[in-house]
Amino acid sequence: MSIKVFKGLESLVDVGGGTGTTAKVIAKSFPQLKCIVFDLPHVVANLQGTKNFEYVSGDMFEAIPSADCIMLKNVLQDWNKEESIKILDKCKQAIPSHGKVVIIEIVMEHKPEDETAIGGEQYLLFDMIMMTFVTGKERSEKEWANLILSSGFNNYKITPTSGLLSIIEVYP
Repeated sequence: MSIKVFKGLESLVDVGGGTGTTAKVIAKSFPQLKCIVFDLPHVVANLQGTKNFEYVSGDMFEAIPSADCIMLKNVLQDWNKEESIKILDKCKQAIPSHGKVVIIEIVMEHKPEDETAIGGEQYLLFDMIMMTFVTGKERSEKEWANLILSSGFNNYKITPTSGLLSIIEVYP
């Protein structure tokens, strides 16, 4: 993950962050950054934070704690378009006008003519898993753009990583 995504931020909320594995790495790398892991009460119950790292319980469909940056890592893939728009709306309400939402998810590549493309079969496998076990799906760049713009955001930037995940920065 590119560290420049988090430069200059004062606060970050990792929505659906579980026990905080990703947020702990970010908090350690950016000691000035206040990190919150936001998840359901039974997930974060009895977990202990640190100086710049804390756990907050709640429901992302109700409200998300305010921060410069809201991070969603492998969250929206679990939800259909309507539910994802609700989550993104809560994210938009939680960030200031200069803030952003960072989505870390697979961006499906539709290049069937290139069977040697990295991740081709894995993309298909993950999409099938999403369709089988949850209401969500893996999305193409066009589907991400549609979802982001339908949620009232004005701009976004997709940065592929060396693996299957991409970093999608979303701006109000």
